[in-house]
Amino acid sequence: MRSVLMVAEKPSLALSIAKILSRGALNSRKGLSNACSVHEYSGKFQGDMVLFKVTSVCGHVMALDFEGKYNNWEKVDPSELFLAPTYKKESNPKLNIIKFLEKEARNVDSVVLWLDCDKEGENICFEVLDIVLPIMKSSGASNKQNVFRAHFSAITDKDIHAAMNSLGSPNENEALSVDARQELDLRVGCAFTRFQTKYFQGKYGNLDSSLISYGPCQTPTLGFCVERHDKIQSFKPETFWQIDVDAKCPDDGPSIRLDWARVRVFDQHVANMYLSFVKDKTKAVVQAVKSSEKKKARPNALNTVELLRTASSALGIGPQQTMQIAEQLYTQGYISYPRTETTHYPENFDFRAPLNQQTGSSSWGQYAKMLLQNGPNKPKKGHDAGDHPPITPMRSASENELGHDHWRLYDYIVRHFLATLSDDCTYLHTEIVFKIGDETFTCTGNAPLKPGFTEVMQWQSITDHQTVPKLNKGDECPIEKVYLTEKKTGPPDYLTESELISLMEKHGIGTDASIPTHINNIVQRNYVTVVPGRKLQPTNLGIVLVHGYKKIDPDLALPTMRSAVEKQLSLISQGKAHQRDVLKHATTIFQQKFHFFVDKVLSMDKLFEVSFTPLSESGKSMSRCGKCRRFMKFIATAPPRLHCSTCDETYDLPARTNIKLYKELKCPLDEFELLMCSTGTQGKNYTLCPYCYNHPPFRDMKRGSGCNACTHPGCIHSRYTLGVASCISCENGILVLDMASAPKWKMACNDNRCSTVVQLFENAHRITVTEEACEKCSAYELSVDFHKDKTPLETKETKHTGCVFCDDVFSNLIKLKQARLTVKRPPSNRGRGRGRSRGRGRKAPKDKMSQLAAYFV
Repeated sequence: MRSVLMVAEKPSLALSIAKILSRGALNSRKGLSNACSVHEYSGKFQGDMVLFKVTSVCGHVMALDFEGKYNNWEKVDPSELFLAPTYKKESNPKLNIIKFLEKEARNVDSVVLWLDCDKEGENICFEVLDIVLPIMKSSGASNKQNVFRAHFSAITDKDIHAAMNSLGSPNENEALSVDARQELDLRVGCAFTRFQTKYFQGKYGNLDSSLISYGPCQTPTLGFCVERHDKIQSFKPETFWQIDVDAKCPDDGPSIRLDWARVRVFDQHVANMYLSFVKDKTKAVVQAVKSSEKKKARPNALNTVELLRTASSALGIGPQQTMQIAEQLYTQGYISYPRTETTHYPENFDFRAPLNQQTGSSSWGQYAKMLLQNGPNKPKKGHDAGDHPPITPMRSASENELGHDHWRLYDYIVRHFLATLSDDCTYLHTEIVFKIGDETFTCTGNAPLKPGFTEVMQWQSITDHQTVPKLNKGDECPIEKVYLTEKKTGPPDYLTESELISLMEKHGIGTDASIPTHINNIVQRNYVTVVPGRKLQPTNLGIVLVHGYKKIDPDLALPTMRSAVEKQLSLISQGKAHQRDVLKHATTIFQQKFHFFVDKVLSMDKLFEVSFTPLSESGKSMSRCGKCRRFMKFIATAPPRLHCSTCDETYDLPARTNIKLYKELKCPLDEFELLMCSTGTQGKNYTLCPYCYNHPPFRDMKRGSGCNACTHPGCIHSRYTLGVASCISCENGILVLDMASAPKWKMACNDNRCSTVVQLFENAHRITVTEEACEKCSAYELSVDFHKDKTPLETKETKHTGCVFCDDVFSNLIKLKQARLTVKRPPSNRGRGRGRSRGRGRKAPKDKMSQLAAYFV
């Protein structure tokens, strides 16, 4: 039987597609990648019975990066990155997606790509094809004839079956445009970011951001926020005056406020003159009553930008979180594809199907039934971007089913959809014109006639309190009060996320999919702060950066350059321009701007000097420098560093770690005082030498390593002396005895990415690692001195030596915790790395690993 491999973008999507196409008759199994399952069923494909294998990736399979040496910040000039060779590597090697796809594609006849139907999805299509085409049954050019692309916008039975019955081909031009954007952003972002970070972090101590980053989209986004901040700061208030009148309707009617037709004047003498014309008058005479029926138009169909705007302004949900929720609603089949620029429904769109889904809702079910009975109104004509239909509800749901924030977003999406099929809201607009002396005053109000779409979007409704009293021409209203009010013009407020999204859309900064990421980046980098009302207030660092760019080269912070690049990239996706030509042109321009920026960086530095504190004046004294023996200052703000003002040297320290001096002990290699680092969430402690951490003394020691990774044979804090065994839950780590943990002794993995901690003996007052290795598992044995009255030994001896894992006494006293994964296979042959003559140990037996796994909590 022939076989067909079908690949979706997410595991949940693959399961939904398989269930729909197989009508629930499928078998599921775990694949080589623990993240992705394979769902199998038999069915017809191109007239033949075939075995379908439906699986997925987890987003992008590949990531673009520079080749080896170009990732070294210390040894490579950032200017080289504009021409440095790049390559694609697996984006998340831990998931094993490449090996997984290769295994599942072996001997497969055809492949059907179910990736999301946007440019990023097309790009992932070709990432998948690069992996599976050489593996498929008939490898080579002929394989391309067995490649199919499914186009769909919702996870419903109808849409999925329709996509399966009208398979097309992937769009290589759209994939190439994404490749071009990735390469350009990598080269430009890395070059500017590396130069800025090294230059400014090396001079100032309170920047409070680990990276001084630049991004072709990120920085113009920040520029909008700073531009508004500058308008606020430069705003000069002006005093103005206005005349306010309170009058009473005839026959003891209600009091009304009359608005001056001149609105306001900016000269007090003129204001007092006008006041004198009316202050002695006792009645306001109705000159005219004008009434007209007006309409409040129903909304256009919903696209991504409008969803992001409304979620931020009305629901208080940030753009990044909004897209995460929307994607989850989409993959679960509740809404259609949430990334779309289109606000116009296709001419053949079936509105009755989604309306029928909503008739059972307790919130809007009756309204949906009414639309079905009367026939849905034809939606307004919007913008057709040619990508996906507008965002539409596809399944009914309840709040209990979705959860609070998911429900709020879903609630808005459904109400917006119902509103697009409703009548416009009609209301009566009334304006009453009064004369007081020679001055004209007005009173306006609105009265609802037909609620239309506002019946389901209540927050848009015209309410009764906006109405005006019934008056006729010639009526006289007694004046209760006339007063001159002094006010001042106010500055604009900080940009809201909603306003920023509108500006980004208007100027072509980012796409509907990437706008949330760019906004999130400037927040994460500490360039702006989200204040109440979801307003974006630039930080001192953000302000100085944008002002610096504008001082050197305004194009770096303005949206014009990125907008032009996006237009060029769209030409690639349309097949009107070659990827190589667009990349070369854009890269050359940014390369020239980078060199100019480097030459003129002192202009920006002058702004930093005013706003930030030099390293020599930052922080507090902590430990002595091994070169000059003077105290170095510890700068705790991100990124944490030690700075020696005498030697003018700066030493990076690990982030998100509590750091203190360790007993004034010194490194035997360089005489720098040792520091103790504690990661509170993991309960791990380790010592480090500031110099060795930045300048590894041995080839097998990576930059950024502590003493627990050092192979110095004579240091009492090194991995050589304190290493016990290979970590049982990660690939590269070694369990190292934590000497600072006494009296609650423990070992911890020396890989900072691993959270494995082994709790040892609380009743020991001294532990040493011996030279002897266990014959069973190759771990080095421990020699333990127990307290005399708390020894666990039946013989009441206070000293015992043995393997912490295999010895009957020790193995009952240890406890493993905070490990990320239960161990399923023994670690590779690896010892402590004490040197070639020491040997590398042996694998622990499987039954021993199973026993150890039981200790995880």
